[in-house]
Amino acid sequence: QVQLVESGGGLVQPGGSLRLSCAASGSILGFNAMGWYRQTPGKEREFLAAITSGGGTTYADSVKGRFTVSGDNAKRTVYLQMNSLKHEDTAVYYCYAHLGQFYWGPGTQVTVSS
Repeated sequence: QVQLVESGGGLVQPGGSLRLSCAASGSILGFNAMGWYRQTPGKEREFLAAITSGGGTTYADSVKGRFTVSGDNAKRTVYLQMNSLKHEDTAVYYCYAHLGQFYWGPGTQVTVSS
């Protein structure tokens, strides 16, 4: 009943910026929170950022000051603005929505390389 689709991933140079989007669709009208994780081979899925229905935000220490999460309730869309990107930011980025359980998008690849 819920579908999430990420967009905006791709190849970017170190120090560059990228903006990810995640649009939700389905029968559920709203969520407690939406946010972002990422994962690289051999590592656990890492929490990055989240925004609640009331607009509050939280960030992992690893991205605080570089990444900004925002949302548009009318469009049921969450964004992740990523600045000062580093090689270690290379990963598959996953969007999630939460309302009693987690719903996940299929992921979008972000590659930081010169």
